[in-house]
Amino acid sequence: MIKFVLMVNRQGQTRLSRYYHPVELSRRAALESDVVRCCLSRKKDQCSFVEYKDFKLVYRQYAALYIVVGVTDTENELSIYELVHNFVEVLDKYFSRVVSSLPTQLNTPPVCAHLSVHTCLCTPVCARSRYTLIRVECL
Repeated sequence: MIKFVLMVNRQGQTRLSRYYHPVELSRRAALESDVVRCCLSRKKDQCSFVEYKDFKLVYRQYAALYIVVGVTDTENELSIYELVHNFVEVLDKYFSRVVSSLPTQLNTPPVCAHLSVHTCLCTPVCARSRYTLIRVECL
């Protein structure tokens, strides 16, 4: 199950955060800074799946943008990795040239970006991956 989704830039500034489990506001800043530090400090040749405290982090880098998803230990990391890519494709259709210009565009329509995250993660759809048909259920 997905616990949270973060979109951060290379400087570690959070551009978008969406939590699917209650986290106190006082703990969010500390959690985000630890998670971002953990993901940004890794080299490109290292795995994009990280064990962090009581959950796993699945992250993917697109130019200057990192998308980090916190999931439970029982979640399939590869399906989340594919979900992140599908989410970026949706953003690319909406914003156009998402990789190079999204960090500046997210300042203007944050509601649209949050709705995109919610739609991609909570709408039941069928998506064809490279090998099998995956059914994404509503969380």
